[in-house]
Amino acid sequence: MSEQAIIHAIDDDDAARDSLRFLLETAGQEVRTYENAAAFLAQLPVHGIGCVITDVRMPGMTGIELLKTLKARSFPLPVIVITGHGDIPLAVEAMREGAADFLEKPYEDVALLESIRRSISAAGSAAGADDAIADTRRRIAGLSGRESEVMAGLVAGKSNKVIAIDLDISPRTVEIYRANVMSKMGADSLPALVRMAITAGFPES
Repeated sequence: MSEQAIIHAIDDDDAARDSLRFLLETAGQEVRTYENAAAFLAQLPVHGIGCVITDVRMPGMTGIELLKTLKARSFPLPVIVITGHGDIPLAVEAMREGAADFLEKPYEDVALLESIRRSISAAGSAAGADDAIADTRRRIAGLSGRESEVMAGLVAGKSNKVIAIDLDISPRTVEIYRANVMSKMGADSLPALVRMAITAGFPES
């Protein structure tokens, strides 16, 4: 019998925490909830399978600070970060600090469940993760120079208008390039595009 994955959910909002527990238990997951990052760290699991779900904005220790702490402790479980709508720069920072994935509020239940499945699966299959990164890099290499510039702006959290000013083109032209980028990358949302870019090391620092 395979070991049951445990989902560790951290949220300072009681109602949000209860809702998350209900969703995950209804989906057949074993769940442990924590009211803040400190409470989670006090009971930090040292082995097993599963993942952590944490809000990026919390009183006390933030989600970013938690990620840095977990990285310093070589914590083995993947961490999924929940961000506010439009918080792409924070999401990028979270992934650079080791987050396995991120979701924007409000998110669909199915998106969270898929993120959990994907993160746990990737953590247990380095070869599969390497293949996905190689595929993403091939897609990036297939972008035109202007498409690559627009993608870099999107990953930095810039609006179409700001990208247009930076590149000295019209916002409408940015929209066209943006659509081309999403299509060529096979990304169905901006969070998905950012996730792919960060895991593939784009843009190079």
